[in-house]
Amino acid sequence: MAQTDEFGEELADFVRRVAELKAARSVPTHELSPVLDAAIFELDHVADQLWPWYERLTAGASGGASPGTRPANDRQEQQLLRAVFQRFPLPVALVDRETVVRRLNFAATGFSGVRAGYATGRPLTGFLAHADRAAFRSQVAAVARGDGDRSLTVHLQQRPSAPVRASLTALRPSSEPRTAVLVVLQPGAGSRLAMPDSSPGPGAVPDLAETTRHAALMDLVDAMATSLLSAPPGDAADALERAARVLHGRFADWVVADSGAAHLTRTTVLGPPGADIAAVTEQDPAACPLVVEAARGGSTALQVRPEDPEGFGVDTTGAPVLVRADVTSLLCVPLAAHTGGAVQGVLTLFRTGARLAFSLAEAKAIDMMSRHIALAMRRRG
Repeated sequence: MAQTDEFGEELADFVRRVAELKAARSVPTHELSPVLDAAIFELDHVADQLWPWYERLTAGASGGASPGTRPANDRQEQQLLRAVFQRFPLPVALVDRETVVRRLNFAATGFSGVRAGYATGRPLTGFLAHADRAAFRSQVAAVARGDGDRSLTVHLQQRPSAPVRASLTALRPSSEPRTAVLVVLQPGAGSRLAMPDSSPGPGAVPDLAETTRHAALMDLVDAMATSLLSAPPGDAADALERAARVLHGRFADWVVADSGAAHLTRTTVLGPPGADIAAVTEQDPAACPLVVEAARGGSTALQVRPEDPEGFGVDTTGAPVLVRADVTSLLCVPLAAHTGGAVQGVLTLFRTGARLAFSLAEAKAIDMMSRHIALAMRRRG
């Protein structure tokens, strides 16, 4: 039974990786090479591993003896190894076969800009560029199942222009039930990424970035109120479009506005210069899971490094919108005059590339502005 369960887990994991490879077909042509390599690895895995395993199970074979457990290490030695892991000068992460982070050392925290507490329990692929996720996921799975060490070049989603070399090796910690994968990250040739010191010494100059962001947020709230209050008489769609134009550029790279609730209608799409705005405009809002959920549930959704590439559906070419637009964070906000009130539309905001992700403070401000927008729509509707 244990072998059958393990085979079922491996097969389910393979199906998920294939789904990621399908979603990665929409990346630019010059970035398809690692995706194709990953697809070949998966085909080899089916032929060399899964099919023989299936034959052994159907024939009633045991599938091999279960691996022995390692002897427990001395407590002091474990503490020493933990200290070495945390203080290792190179960025290191310990992940499972599905790339979920189990541990992240100090150097990796500074290198990636992601706190260890936030990263633990989340897939490491979520911090990579969309084009690299399927290949990285496939290579990690190959290392975890014992196919040997691997190395590949990836790009952090917040720094897409700087290549990072990821070296993968299998590891079986005594505290882990299955083989884990140790990931060592290094800047690629010709690039250098700063690893900031997370513990500034005494007398350091205070960081005023948070104060500046707060002031900019208050300016945005003021601009929104001014735009809605000074607008000439019109219909609800006009109020929604005015709100979208206030948010576009200064707050979000993409602003997508859908009116209605039971029957959503896309009214406004604003994107960065050169973007395929028409493909998103022609998209059916009912095919966007995030929009539908916001319209039905009436709650704001904040996602940083969205894990589901089809969370906002696909465009007219069949490509996932989040992948095509290189979305690194999003806000999907229902427009209701008060909490629990009738939803009059949905406003979706994207930030892309290396732009700072939406914060909880920004999400709260947008939630407040959404009520003002809904009031303006209801007054004109």
